[in-house]
Amino acid sequence: MAQLTLSQLERHLYAAADILRGKMDAAQYQDFIFGLLFLKRASDQFDVAQAALVKKLVAEGKSQAQAEMISESRGAYKAHEFYVPQESRWSTIVSESRTEPAKALNVALAELENHNIQALDGVLSYISFTETRGGNTKLTKPVIQQLIDHFSEYRLSNDDFEFPDLLGHAYEYLIGEFADEGGKKGGQFYTPRSVIRMMNQLVKPQPRMSVYDPCCGSAGMLILAKEYVQDHGGDESHLAVYGQEDNGSAWAMARMNLLMHGVADGVIHHGDTLTEPKHEHNGKLQRFDRILTNPPFAQNYRRDGMKFPERMVNWTPESGKKADLMFIQHVLAVLEADGIAASVMPHGVLFRGGEEQKIRKRIIEEGRLEAVIGIGPNVFYGTGIPACILILRGRNGAPEGRRGGVLFINADREITAGRTQNLLEAQHAEKIVSAYEEWKEIPGFARVVEIKELEKNDFNLNIRRYVDNTPPPDPQDVRAHLYGGVPRSEIESRKAQFKAFGIDPEAALFRLRDGDLDYVDFLAEGYEATAARISGLAQEREVALGRAFHDWWDKHREQLAKLPMHRQKAQAREELLTTFVAALEPLGVLDKHQLAGAVAAWWFDARNDLDVLMSKDFKGLIDGWVRSISSAFEEPSDKADAKTKARYRSAMRKAREHRLVPELIPEYVQELEAAEALVAKLDADVKAGSPPKKTSKEGEAVSEDGDEEELDLCNVLPAKELTALKKKLREAKLELAALKSSFVSELQGAAEKLTAPQAQEVVLRFLNADLHARMTRFVVADRRGLVDVFRNWGEKYAVTLTDLEQEREASAKRLRGYLEELGYA
Repeated sequence: MAQLTLSQLERHLYAAADILRGKMDAAQYQDFIFGLLFLKRASDQFDVAQAALVKKLVAEGKSQAQAEMISESRGAYKAHEFYVPQESRWSTIVSESRTEPAKALNVALAELENHNIQALDGVLSYISFTETRGGNTKLTKPVIQQLIDHFSEYRLSNDDFEFPDLLGHAYEYLIGEFADEGGKKGGQFYTPRSVIRMMNQLVKPQPRMSVYDPCCGSAGMLILAKEYVQDHGGDESHLAVYGQEDNGSAWAMARMNLLMHGVADGVIHHGDTLTEPKHEHNGKLQRFDRILTNPPFAQNYRRDGMKFPERMVNWTPESGKKADLMFIQHVLAVLEADGIAASVMPHGVLFRGGEEQKIRKRIIEEGRLEAVIGIGPNVFYGTGIPACILILRGRNGAPEGRRGGVLFINADREITAGRTQNLLEAQHAEKIVSAYEEWKEIPGFARVVEIKELEKNDFNLNIRRYVDNTPPPDPQDVRAHLYGGVPRSEIESRKAQFKAFGIDPEAALFRLRDGDLDYVDFLAEGYEATAARISGLAQEREVALGRAFHDWWDKHREQLAKLPMHRQKAQAREELLTTFVAALEPLGVLDKHQLAGAVAAWWFDARNDLDVLMSKDFKGLIDGWVRSISSAFEEPSDKADAKTKARYRSAMRKAREHRLVPELIPEYVQELEAAEALVAKLDADVKAGSPPKKTSKEGEAVSEDGDEEELDLCNVLPAKELTALKKKLREAKLELAALKSSFVSELQGAAEKLTAPQAQEVVLRFLNADLHARMTRFVVADRRGLVDVFRNWGEKYAVTLTDLEQEREASAKRLRGYLEELGYA
């Protein structure tokens, strides 16, 4: 059986959710989906391990029967390996499900947990297929059977995946989809992964460190901490991860998430972190090197019965939803002396008075608050308000050179607007992290504020108080409005923006104004015509940037070409990012943040393909793309609803538009497009040449006054011609259907003919195009900015007050003439 691709597995898992979608909300049905996925995965992987053990025992001299008997014993497997008892194996579930599917699944979950108590204690007991969910909603036998049949379609062992952590990626995808559907509820356990990756860039976890999240949700912070270590060339298995989560369902999800990513030694406790922190050693709280967390905003808490109350030097009101800084005090209490923490917080913690002001004062004076980073609005699930990230230090405080002040970064504009949610993308993260590492003032973006100034402001940490990024008001020159011309002072303030594209605005876009050194005039062609020429003026510098890009690519593409051999992914990323910025920044078109962001975003988009590349080489990657495209042409179940069928059709269209298709079978694509165009034309001709349909209730066309309306028959074809046209349409549709049916075989055949060098060239060309497109997005946006600036000058100053007065006088004169002609004057 061909190995599963990530897109195949994602579609498979999402289709499982389709079976339950509409019967209950995502917050309820996610438990069922995750439970089934975990069962199927454990069973399939155990089947592989058991078969390998039997083969080994037979090779050592045991009979087949003896080997199989031994392989059924728990003691034949290492303690950290999953043992799947007979009741939990998928074959048993399938056979038992024909009578009592819910009972079969509950027994399977319970027995799997009982036989792996160290790894699964309490995890699977949160899932019940017999329990009533969502009011009167209960899973029926047919629905459960449909789920079991669906999960039976693919085997989910490591041998069935095109790269090792494919299931972990798919699990994260599913969590994200459920969070998206769950809205506010989804946001309780899911932080956008782009934010978590940036937080890891800020605190930089290293091998042999411990990372802790006191409100771990689905464990995304911990998993991405391991990903960060791996991406930077470290051994992620030497990073110890710890977490605690109060919500039972989310806690179970976190435990399963870690196991799906192959993390068997993560220590995730269940319970309220403020009331009873559970990570302790010899009666004392355990301390951690790095802490990453996104505590629930605006919660209440209870002081009575709280364990380790010494964590809390100050106590905020128990009611009124003021627990935010209580979480911060807990983080500070369990942070190693030289540790670093990053915590998401609502903006209210920065300026509220009372006990919260005392907490801010204390942690600032103790040197525990290093940075305050403002994040844009509508980035986090469940809340549209902007949030901030606090960078906190252990008792040793910030390193030399960073003491005596707090860094404020106002990054609320560093977002990309989305349809339902804004995105913090790689280029935004690069700019924020760079500002944090440089620790210096960047006008309108970052500033180090001394403690004396904070004290003067009563330790109010409102970010805009220290870094105001409000755009300055558009200058209005009264003289230019009255008499025309554009102030040279305004042009000077924008000169660097134009210089980036090699344009001297005064020389290229304006003409000198006689006797007036402070102003220039628009060209005689008019400002709109000049604005239209700006793109052409910028072309020379853009072409130079393009040449530099391709020169850089030619020198460094070998890093990617040799990736399947050296598998040094982290080193390749670092070299490409560093050399890309060094090669292109001197041209001045894009700044280092844009360039670094382009590479970082490109690398992130390609990460799964690169994993396949290292595992399967270039030919294997293309084969995976072909399998993904082919799988999209699978037909949905007959029982699928209209929404599911529409999603299948959308996936099919998207697969057909995959760039590999025209690359491998260009002639076929042209033939297919021609056939589709012919069908569309003939269909339109048939409709145009057919007699119009009558529209009244009685089947007759009537006019507005009630009389029968005469039908327009001028375009109607004679019956014989119309019949011939319909025949052509039927034949064209049959030909198109035949062409479509051969799509998959044509693509697979072309892929099989590719040689290894050809496959490498195709993949590298795609990667080149992706990075170039990323870079070009920034170039186009900046160029459009130039045009907008120039047009703004034109809209302000091209028409003067004198022009308006003359136009008014001319209009008044014309009006008087009309009145005189009519005898009114």
